[in-house]
Amino acid sequence: MPGALQTGFDGEAKGADPRELDHAAERRLRRKLDLRLMPVVVFVAIMNSMDQIAVTFARLQGLQSDLHLTDVQYDTVLAVTYALYFSALVPSNMFVHHTTRPSIYIGCCVVLWGVITTLTGLTKNYATMVTCRLLLGLPEAAIYPGCLYLLSSWYTRKELGLRTAFLIAGGLMAIAFGSLWAAAVLGTMEGKLHIAAWRWLFFIEGIVTVAVGILSMWLLPDYPRNTRWLSAEERSLAQLRLAKDVGEADMEWTGASIFEGLWMVIKDAKAYFIMIMSFSVSLSTSFAVFFPTLTATLGYSTTVTLLIAAPPWVLSAIVGIANAWHSDRTGERFFHLVIYWWISIIGFVISLSTMETAARYFSQYLMAMSFSGSMLLIPWIVSAIPRPPSKRSVTIALMNGFTNLGFFVGSYAWKESWSPQYHPSLLISLFSLFAATAFAFIIRTMQIREKKRVERQEIDDLGKDERERIQKAAELEGVSFDDAFRRRRQLPNI
Repeated sequence: MPGALQTGFDGEAKGADPRELDHAAERRLRRKLDLRLMPVVVFVAIMNSMDQIAVTFARLQGLQSDLHLTDVQYDTVLAVTYALYFSALVPSNMFVHHTTRPSIYIGCCVVLWGVITTLTGLTKNYATMVTCRLLLGLPEAAIYPGCLYLLSSWYTRKELGLRTAFLIAGGLMAIAFGSLWAAAVLGTMEGKLHIAAWRWLFFIEGIVTVAVGILSMWLLPDYPRNTRWLSAEERSLAQLRLAKDVGEADMEWTGASIFEGLWMVIKDAKAYFIMIMSFSVSLSTSFAVFFPTLTATLGYSTTVTLLIAAPPWVLSAIVGIANAWHSDRTGERFFHLVIYWWISIIGFVISLSTMETAARYFSQYLMAMSFSGSMLLIPWIVSAIPRPPSKRSVTIALMNGFTNLGFFVGSYAWKESWSPQYHPSLLISLFSLFAATAFAFIIRTMQIREKKRVERQEIDDLGKDERERIQKAAELEGVSFDDAFRRRRQLPNI
């Protein structure tokens, strides 16, 4: 009836300016997500980073001697986690996409990860330690890429950068202060209940992780279409804003199989450049694992070394969050990403050029800046491959896999025989970052060409899957298919 008021979200009256009321409802939805989803994934990221460095600190307090491990066996303990981790990444994220309850799946994987970490504290020899570290790769494969995919299923392209930055900043904080926390446990728990301190380290981390996993099953959302702690109006709004963001609904076409996303990635040349770029970036930043060792070359005591190793990561996290916020506001990703890689390149050059203490320490701040830019890698790639969600989930998993592969290869690039200058190591990082910049430019060029193709595309050129997603977007927005198609062509590239 003309002039009548319509009921909006939460029973509000929609009258003169419905768009403003829609924005208010959207802000409430986003706030609710930020308060429930973000704290969980950030804390999980912190615990994940702590777990990765726990074995290194446990070694300092007797793990290797207590289990009678040779140096080769210890290196195997560090590397064996990647065996199942790499093989499980893609299948796990494919399952995250196809399951209706990712909150339960991710939560169970966090609990399993915590149980295995706790059991690591009970190991008696090389065989039991290797078994625990090997099995740890299975649940860990679901966590980081699963959380990233979940974020991309709720936040628009202009919201995802800042949220991903907070997630990665949590990991950087673990690098910055993890050594101090581990030192506190190892220094105070030795002999408590006649248990070695390194075992307490795994017990405490494992128990905390299990508690977080149980809470995450309740706190994490599922998908916009079926999250139980949202009202029907909020679920509709969540789907609508994602459809408006890309011009297509975040859904699969009706005949899609579980392997559809994997097949689409295999056929997409852009995906190969994304994987190589991810490997190059992580290889260049593999110094992060050895950062205390690099800081020790400045010649200070162990305590001072641990203290001065933290500020570069704190600064990198703060700058990265500010950079992601600005990237979201402007809708630009590429230069917000590579500028910090170039700053890091300057840091590598300074480290290669001098052993002077102040300059060397300053270069470490610049080297850590590469993480400030890399926080935007996932948001940028999600913008490059936003639909269909199955393809996005596989791409995120492969990016995560090749990122960890780069760290794995990089772990052999910082040989003790090359200290204290580490010139070969720094050269590897330098040229890897040059390569990553080149691949990023290629991806950007392909993305621009893809946008121009979409702008020239006609309705008759659409495939069945694209038609279904645009039709669903039109239904969500309450417009015709033709209007939704025209709007899709006009959407900006991010």
